[in-house]
Amino acid sequence: MPFTIISTLCFVSGAAFGYFVAFPPVFHFLLGYSSAFLEPMPAVDEYFSLALRLFLAFGLIFELPVFMVFLGKIGVVNKPFLVKHRKYAVLAAFVVAAILTPTPDVVNQLLMVGPLILLYEVSIVAVAVFAKTTLTGFPPKADADIVATDNPE
Repeated sequence: MPFTIISTLCFVSGAAFGYFVAFPPVFHFLLGYSSAFLEPMPAVDEYFSLALRLFLAFGLIFELPVFMVFLGKIGVVNKPFLVKHRKYAVLAAFVVAAILTPTPDVVNQLLMVGPLILLYEVSIVAVAVFAKTTLTGFPPKADADIVATDNPE
């Protein structure tokens, strides 16, 4: 039951962030193409399509801590692993933001990258707190990456 509540709260807070913080600059950017000869007149379905894409995109990225705790509980990740691979997570955040933002401007991509990086840091803390032990039947991830050697002992 707590998983459902936390997951719902994360999704709703992401959708709210998308609506109140990210949507105004995106819509302003799209309306910025107006000129003396071109007047923007977005249709209602285009407006709702853009808003829905932003709601879903931000709702899903705000699920990152929940997803990371799940991966921690099944033994795929742990805190040292997440800390060690932070630089790749930052790179992945920029790639995901470039794919998910509906406009090509940098401001909107940064509006998605910022929360992604912050949520990754929250995920590290959440995994450390809530995924100390794995679920039954799942082996815990070793703190250090184990490299196989050919030395029989």
